[in-house]
Amino acid sequence: MNRAPIQLLLGDDDIDDCNLFVEVLRELPLLTQLSMAHNGEQLLQMLLKFVKLPAALFLDLNMPRKNGLECLTEIKSHNRLKDLPVIIYSTSFEPAVVDLLYKKGAYHYIRKPAEFPKLKQVIHRGIMLAIYSIGPQPQKENFVIQA
Repeated sequence: MNRAPIQLLLGDDDIDDCNLFVEVLRELPLLTQLSMAHNGEQLLQMLLKFVKLPAALFLDLNMPRKNGLECLTEIKSHNRLKDLPVIIYSTSFEPAVVDLLYKKGAYHYIRKPAEFPKLKQVIHRGIMLAIYSIGPQPQKENFVIQA
């Protein structure tokens, strides 16, 4: 039986982080297809052009033109995009910002771990949670994905 690849979108302006994400996907036991946007404006334009939305959006907070919070706010206020699972994917971790992102409708928050095996673990978990999700958002205590 042929399975269609899991469609994912990564919004991140750091090329090294994008390459690392691609490497992680290669090592996961999943068939995926990744699209990338390197700034917030490009990301929103891409989302509006998709015929079928991706299974999940991994979104960096610190991007040019529109940052991750601005993108999240626009996505969640748009009728066609509001149900897209948005997984914040960032090196920073400020509790007040994490709380705000949850309130704005982000699906999960991943703090990018420095170790490759842990990065692989949290990205895999994020994908699995997004594709098997029930409802628009998990409980607050399950919002942050940690290795």
